[in-house]
Amino acid sequence: MGAFAENVEQVLAFIDAHAEEPAHDGLDEPFERLALATFAAQYAANPAYRAWCDRRRVTPGSVVDWRSIPAVPTSAFKVLDLACAPPEKIFLTSGTTRGADRRGRHLVPCLELYRRSALAAFRRAVLPDHMRPAFVALLAPPALLPASSLVQMVDWLIHEVGEGDGEYLLGERGFDPGFAAERISARARAGRPLCLIGLRVLFTQLFAHCRTTKLNLELPADSRVVDTGGSKGGRALSDGGFHAACWQTLGVPGYYWINEYGMTELCSQFYDDVLLERFAGSNAPRRKIGPAWTRTIAVDPATLEPLPSGARGILRHLDLANAGSVIAVQTEDLGVTHPGGGFELLGRASGAEPRGCALALAELLEGRGP
Repeated sequence: MGAFAENVEQVLAFIDAHAEEPAHDGLDEPFERLALATFAAQYAANPAYRAWCDRRRVTPGSVVDWRSIPAVPTSAFKVLDLACAPPEKIFLTSGTTRGADRRGRHLVPCLELYRRSALAAFRRAVLPDHMRPAFVALLAPPALLPASSLVQMVDWLIHEVGEGDGEYLLGERGFDPGFAAERISARARAGRPLCLIGLRVLFTQLFAHCRTTKLNLELPADSRVVDTGGSKGGRALSDGGFHAACWQTLGVPGYYWINEYGMTELCSQFYDDVLLERFAGSNAPRRKIGPAWTRTIAVDPATLEPLPSGARGILRHLDLANAGSVIAVQTEDLGVTHPGGGFELLGRASGAEPRGCALALAELLEGRGP
């Protein structure tokens, strides 16, 4: 077994062993050791990443903790193939931010890393009571969107959590909120708890249709709503509006509505902790939490230097499930991290790409070779 394959097996074992645990910002020697080992494996197997690290005079021998592992900006996935081995699957970003001609590509050499990470994180944050719902996805099916990482995750959820009971409500002709309402109503009458999951812009259309037609879709008890995507692709309700619509239209209380934050460039997702807090008897404000194989810090937009907890900056994620590409990813998302773990998402950095991300991308392109 080569060094890369051995590292993948170590990460898979770590995911299995820590599936019920959250990420935190305290000292964690097993995580630290595995993060440094994964960086060393990526430095050896990922030529574009290694060239960039060399230009910065950063090597596995000079990195002393996970915070100093060089982070690649998300914009780099639009111009470089960052992978440690031939991909089993390639996921593409939506292209809604800068145009479809500049879509990011995440080459995933080991799809099992993504599968185990996605299922474990979802179960912990959305189904801590081990309920097994049927899934209704306000998304297109894999046949229509084979390169969507979100659709891939939902397909796993339908087959491995929902026991094959699920359907997609976005078809070749687009999204029909009237048809969607009919299907959800029929599913609700069957009595099995549902998990409605999909893009907020499509939920917004569904809620508008129900409001106009004075239709209430009372979901069975213990049903969940998981939305993602923010305002990408059209008008979307605010958090407050979405919270109200879940109760008024679906009969779903606020603690059963969970917002997901993820990106094509990562194999792990982050979820609101509201349901976990509810089950723990707490009404603490919502925050995003990741699984134990992730870490998140905020950094200065200009220098990319780490900021203390509570300071506003752009978020950087370290995701061991990204062992096949690059584990440290620098976003353009504004946020504030919390002591002990978790973060609050504040939106996108306004205007141009943050200066630090732009400089990092320029350095990557200079070192990519012919």
